[in-house]
Amino acid sequence: MDFAYRLTFWFSMTAWVGAADAGNPGFVVRLTQKGLDYALQEGMIVLQQQLSQIQLPDFSGTYDVGFLGKVEYKFTSMAISSVQLPSFQVSPVPDMGLKLSISGAFIQVDGRWDVRYQFIHEDGSFNVKVMGLSISVGLKLGNDESGRPTIAPTDCSCHISNVEVHMSGTIGWLVDLFHNNVESELRQSMEDQICPEVTQSITSKLLPLLQTLPVTAKIDQISAIDYSLTGPPSVMANWVDVSLKGEFFDISHRTAPPFAPPLLSLPPEQDLMVYFAVSEYLFNTAGLVYQSAGALVFNLTDDMIPKESSVHLNTSSFGLLIPSVSKMYPNMLMKLEMSAASAPALNINPGNLTLSPVGNIQAYAILPNSSLAPLFLLQMKMNALAKVAVNSGKIVGSLELGKVEISLVHSDVGLFSVSVISMAVNYYVSATLLPRVNEILKNGFPLPLIDHIQLTDFVIETYEHYLLFGANAHYE
Repeated sequence: MDFAYRLTFWFSMTAWVGAADAGNPGFVVRLTQKGLDYALQEGMIVLQQQLSQIQLPDFSGTYDVGFLGKVEYKFTSMAISSVQLPSFQVSPVPDMGLKLSISGAFIQVDGRWDVRYQFIHEDGSFNVKVMGLSISVGLKLGNDESGRPTIAPTDCSCHISNVEVHMSGTIGWLVDLFHNNVESELRQSMEDQICPEVTQSITSKLLPLLQTLPVTAKIDQISAIDYSLTGPPSVMANWVDVSLKGEFFDISHRTAPPFAPPLLSLPPEQDLMVYFAVSEYLFNTAGLVYQSAGALVFNLTDDMIPKESSVHLNTSSFGLLIPSVSKMYPNMLMKLEMSAASAPALNINPGNLTLSPVGNIQAYAILPNSSLAPLFLLQMKMNALAKVAVNSGKIVGSLELGKVEISLVHSDVGLFSVSVISMAVNYYVSATLLPRVNEILKNGFPLPLIDHIQLTDFVIETYEHYLLFGANAHYE
């Protein structure tokens, strides 16, 4: 995997996080210390590669040996041959950001040397062992006006505790005269370049890649989800939180929902790398969008009923229950138009997810000229149990239908008792409408994930007003 993408992974994991503004978020992502540690492990692969690409300039100088004259020396063709970062950690700094610390690092540099002193001229190879290298970098996490994540280094310090120069050749006594000068200059050259290299990687390679993180997830031709960050990072002692808008909206005509997200109070879970808190607000804005767009309308005709079924959608079958139907419209097919009377609302409580939609069923007779004759209008109140899961980075769901109550709103075929057709209506809802709804819910909607992230070890818990998904993350 390209090192730039690995770098993006590490800092994207940190820039996932943010805090809400004046309003409550509809979606919260929590990155735990375990998640930060894993992200840092991936990031060190990048940093090690980046440090190995540091270009050290040639340097030369003279050393005055008193009445004996001056020694001229030159060090050229320097290249880093080895980088080791054995000890590192990333720590949340509450209300500030993150602190990346590296200690005990080792760098080896190889190159050529050249020395001239009076009539003596010799050259050869050398290697430098840079030991006890420590690096400290502060990171500020934020968001821009479009709600995209931002990251910026706030400070960087670098210190090298020991530099050892080993040179080939036969004039070691001469080199010993200016040995300390060489080590000091090499130390300064390394220290001067490490922090600029780190900060340059963040600003020139990482930030542009972070800006490609989509903050809008298009679902279909009707809706999309607003996953924009609602504020700068909220950094606590053991985790970092991100607050996202978490709101469905109509692509063609966006309006503010008439309700606000509830307050989400996340438990101090830390067993997994990342947690997603999904407010019932997100689900309920979806219901509002589709209901307002007229998308929650399902037409049921007889050709959708299994042929082997004993109950068919025609006036002859309904005439057995409501005689006036077959008398007024003999031997005609029928159509049921099922629609949501209001936006369905999901209620999330500890241990269960329930839905209590109210729907209308308008029955029509299909006349020989294909026009529709209204028969009656029913209202049905349903109770359903919702189930959720995560599949391929998407939240998917299904409904299990419970009690259905039916009442007559209007009749064009005379009064009748709805109890006589309740069995037929329940059958149509269970056998045709529910499978169609579950087929749609099976498509789900995506979690806000950066590229190349795979989630495993999922756990799902329900709390007051929100779902909590926990997972471990793997970068691929």
